Amino acid sequence: MIKRVDDFRLKLGSKELVPIMIGAMGVDISIAELALTAARLGGIGHISDAMVHIVADRHYKTHFVRDKLRKYKYNIPNPDKSQIQFDPGQLAEATKLHVGRTMESKQGEGLIFINCMEKLTMNAPLETLRVRLRTAMDAGIDGITLSAGLHLGSLALVQDHPRFRDVRFGIIVSSLRALQLFLRKGARLNRLPDYIVVEGPLAGGHLGFGMDWAEYDLKTIVGDILRYLAHEDMDIPVIPAGGIFTGTDAVEFLEAGASAVQVATRFTITEESGLPARVKQEYFKAHEDEIEVNLVSPTGYPMRMLKKCPAIGSGSRPNCEAYGYLLDGSGNCSYKDAYYREMEKNPDLKTISIKDKTCLCTHMRNYECWTCGHTTYRLKDTSRRLPDGTYKLLTAEHVFRDYQFSTEHRIALPEE
Repeated sequence: MIKRVDDFRLKLGSKELVPIMIGAMGVDISIAELALTAARLGGIGHISDAMVHIVADRHYKTHFVRDKLRKYKYNIPNPDKSQIQFDPGQLAEATKLHVGRTMESKQGEGLIFINCMEKLTMNAPLETLRVRLRTAMDAGIDGITLSAGLHLGSLALVQDHPRFRDVRFGIIVSSLRALQLFLRKGARLNRLPDYIVVEGPLAGGHLGFGMDWAEYDLKTIVGDILRYLAHEDMDIPVIPAGGIFTGTDAVEFLEAGASAVQVATRFTITEESGLPARVKQEYFKAHEDEIEVNLVSPTGYPMRMLKKCPAIGSGSRPNCEAYGYLLDGSGNCSYKDAYYREMEKNPDLKTISIKDKTCLCTHMRNYECWTCGHTTYRLKDTSRRLPDGTYKLLTAEHVFRDYQFSTEHRIALPEE
């Protein structure tokens, strides 16, 4: 009998879920509507807390970014950004709006998780991370996926929260070694993760590998982790991610012992995705040789994106007074350093180009940093081309159901 994803279930506590998790795509690509669709259909949907002030301003008509810029406008010409701080109260308010409004709209038996990046340091790494985590828990989030970092101290920031044992915590890792480090820390708090997302080298956005990413294989890493957990008698669901393009791809992991799969690329071009329509068409049109892994991210992680995205080579002035989400605890950012380096070299140029780094804050906010999964070039095969040359957008439910019920690597095209 040929199995489908729907023949399996993900068990989290007393919950039995369709084993499909939609990954978090920031900034504001995995919007509430996308996560809510997954929950309504019995799976798990992610929202992201990346640059949450921008997300709140866009959807709830707040003015967090404007107010921060007004407060620090005097500092714009100053390369020293150390005094620029996020207001904890506003950070909590923005997070509460983002999470609370989403949870109020939830229907169905599925769950809504939030993705929380450790590398989103905000010039006060521990303090801002504590606010983000605790406020998401206060606002009723079902689960928190810890990403973009080892998160060795993250659980300790919320161990006294009344929902510490109720909220489902997960960690994204790309190696057994990284998982082992996190498990040791969790054991000290008697709080192991409720699930483990294993992100492979074909994933979108930031990668947990070096530029030798192509030497690694998701199935091998997942196998190593499954064997380790079995040896240690740890019953923790393992959820592979990165390059899982069909329901049949997913079944192969489920039959090998995974508990669910995390998927994202095919949801970028859905109606519920936060990407602007013009950018969705760029994803449809992409060819494999137009996708690259580079080191332009100020986080220090390699990042996969479309080569032609406007963020690459841009020399935008750092807008830390309004944004500043990647400033470290000393107010530094590698893009900021690169910008002022080039300005010093070329004082007479009105426009400069910076090749080695990009301003993620500005370009993510403007949807100009087109991060993507390796399989983005296959998106054109999931839809139909319209008479005007564009591709028909899909609904998130259509893509979810295709993963859930398809067999033999077939992809269900939308109706003509």
